Amino acid sequence: MPEIYTASVIGGGSGGRLSLNALVASDRYRLIAAADISETARQGLAERYPGIALYASHQELLAEQPSDVVCVSTWPPSHRDVVLDALATGPKGILCEKPLAHLAHQGGEILEAIAAAGLPVVVPHGLLKARHAEQILDRVRGGAIGDLELVEIECGRWDIMNAGIHWLDYFVALSGSDPMAWVMAAVESSTQTYRDGLEVETTGITYVQTASGVRCVMHTGDEVLIRRPNKGVLFRLVGTLGVIEFWAWESAYRLLNAAHPHGELFEVEPYPQSAHQRYLEDLAVQIDGGAPDYTLPRASLVALELCEGAYLSARHRCKVELPLADFQPPEPPDWNPGQPYRGQGGRNGRQL
Repeated sequence: MPEIYTASVIGGGSGGRLSLNALVASDRYRLIAAADISETARQGLAERYPGIALYASHQELLAEQPSDVVCVSTWPPSHRDVVLDALATGPKGILCEKPLAHLAHQGGEILEAIAAAGLPVVVPHGLLKARHAEQILDRVRGGAIGDLELVEIECGRWDIMNAGIHWLDYFVALSGSDPMAWVMAAVESSTQTYRDGLEVETTGITYVQTASGVRCVMHTGDEVLIRRPNKGVLFRLVGTLGVIEFWAWESAYRLLNAAHPHGELFEVEPYPQSAHQRYLEDLAVQIDGGAPDYTLPRASLVALELCEGAYLSARHRCKVELPLADFQPPEPPDWNPGQPYRGQGGRNGRQL
């Protein structure tokens, strides 16, 4: 019979509740504790999860209720410190919510510390654990639309970091071993929108290119025209031999290729378990076997680099080449595309 692991959750917000519900639903875990700085949140947790120990800080929880698995679901700027504190208690595995951190270098530090301890870690990106999205990945990798050339994403009411990181993580998965080469973005902030503790764009266009030239174009912001009625998100995967269209969390997709010349709608039965439960049960299997797999966490870090790089690109008016660790902000450009040439300096484009 598989071993049952004790688990605790730090952070009782939306991400934390996903882990809490998944732990209760799974037969691989016994939920023993949770922490949140909000008394109101703790009261809600006490009502929903009777019998678990509750704490006002992660330090108290880790000192009094160390567990086999610690789920870190606080706000991203705190992830690094919370994960490092959790590692000091000797857990067997870690769940860290996406984004791994507020900044890519901190996300890298988190993964390095976990790997140095020899522990498995999962970073939940729900789309990767959805059955229809898995089928789409299989079809693309199997050549159903030929060679992938372009991924276009339309996403309304959301932003580059808080939803775009999901979508870009899926693009990383679609790209396989093709590394990300650079990212460039334009954003404007006329409405001064904030979301989940972050100042975000009103309108944004993010453009990513892989080393082989596969493109991703992502439209985000308060108002984005979605080219399909009643859809909040639209993915369009364009290959040399066809197109796949799908709508993020909606468990269906449309395939247009030689076998389906008029387009075929495939409706997919969702998994009975939540994405978080599937991630946590994958974590349990890795603990069982003592063989951590960092493939998906490292892909999550690449997606975080793309998000941070997009905002850096918009801020510094430049293309951001990857990896992000090598990026140095350039001097403010003394060049204004579209303006008459000043008669000196620069290079003659006709001679390129």
